[in-house]
Amino acid sequence: MEKSRRAFLKNTIKGSAALMAGSMLPGISAKSYARIIGANERIKIGMMGVNARGLALAGNYARQPNCEIISVSDVDSRAAEKCITQVKGIQNSEPKAVPDFRKALENKALDGLVIAAPDHWHAPAAILAAKAGKHVYLEKPASHNPHEGELLVAAQKKYKTVIQMGNQRRSWPNVIAAIEEIKNGAIGRVYFGKGWYTNNRESIGTGKQTAVPSWLNYDLWQGPAPRRPYKDNLIHYNWHWFWNWGTGEALNNGTHMVDLLRWGLDVDYPTFVTSSGGRYRYQDDWETPDTQVITMEFGNKCSIAWEGRSCNGKPIEGNTAGVIFYGENGSLVIDGNAYTIFDLKNKVVKDVKNTKAIDARNLTNPAADLDALHIQNFFDGIKNGAKLNADILGGHKSTLLCQLGNIALRSGSALNIDPSNGHIKNNAAAQKFWTRDYQPGWEPKI
Repeated sequence: MEKSRRAFLKNTIKGSAALMAGSMLPGISAKSYARIIGANERIKIGMMGVNARGLALAGNYARQPNCEIISVSDVDSRAAEKCITQVKGIQNSEPKAVPDFRKALENKALDGLVIAAPDHWHAPAAILAAKAGKHVYLEKPASHNPHEGELLVAAQKKYKTVIQMGNQRRSWPNVIAAIEEIKNGAIGRVYFGKGWYTNNRESIGTGKQTAVPSWLNYDLWQGPAPRRPYKDNLIHYNWHWFWNWGTGEALNNGTHMVDLLRWGLDVDYPTFVTSSGGRYRYQDDWETPDTQVITMEFGNKCSIAWEGRSCNGKPIEGNTAGVIFYGENGSLVIDGNAYTIFDLKNKVVKDVKNTKAIDARNLTNPAADLDALHIQNFFDGIKNGAKLNADILGGHKSTLLCQLGNIALRSGSALNIDPSNGHIKNNAAAQKFWTRDYQPGWEPKI
């Protein structure tokens, strides 16, 4: 039966993909499409972390006619209940609440795990899923630290599972076209790329130690991270700004832009990295930078810069988030799923508009229709062995560039990097940030 189910999926996934990405035919619901394909032929998915981004992803996955969400795992019982209700209203079946995702991995019917938990869980959870023989859709960043990223790449090679990183722009049609323009010489030889993210985030204040809420399994939430007391300004979302669990704006949003820059400039690992910045806007518990500039050099070929401003939302090039490539004959700006080419006199040569609504500052679901294309590429990789648009090796490389920026900032030093593997050279102060301390017994292993 299982062999027959997988064979059927292999033959139908490409045909059904045309019906995805928010393009359902008028009058036909996701439930109707699901009935057409049949319950036994749909890819069985488990969700891990469904409070915010995970809730949006769950809705998107549930709307894919060749998918069925069969389990929802979250340490917040309220978030799990809300997600289950949402999913049940979209698909034909009700997913099971499995608070500990490790129990969900024991289900032989499960094909893949979608991980949208906090950053400190990303690589450890993905490694456990790969060891269990499950495929993984992993939200950015790939890891909390470089060591974990390398472990995850090694785990994928060892267990041969499909791991798609949530660099969704790699599947957006106009972004793909923009990168092709660059590679085909539209602005000549490209030698510099800049990315940015801007927002007007408020202060998180000074948290108070208090009792862990009854709806939260705080021990499982912390997982591999060394234990810290529960504070009332940590969960949800503000964990991004604490080094013990988060990775700051550089990896929260910078990963997307740096990934586009690395893609367009066709580079892997840098030779030299610097960073400056700090927590400037407010005096509160926020630890990571709210203002940061990272620069990366790639030998004599090119350089990349990323600017993050969490607390001043003034756009760059008219966009709250985006990238610009500079070449010998002009420049190219990517804004969401749109791009513009300029000549050296700043005259518009080509302007390609986006037809889908995108809100770069939406914290959970900025571009659902376009993201569905990325989901279908993940499914195609599972069933047809198709090339992933954002495989985990590429995801690790893009994540690592941002991590190196954070390491340069935290160590207060410029980093010389081995361009063959991305490792830091001859810098003990920086090297200590290559990995992290783990809660005893929770260390990720392959």
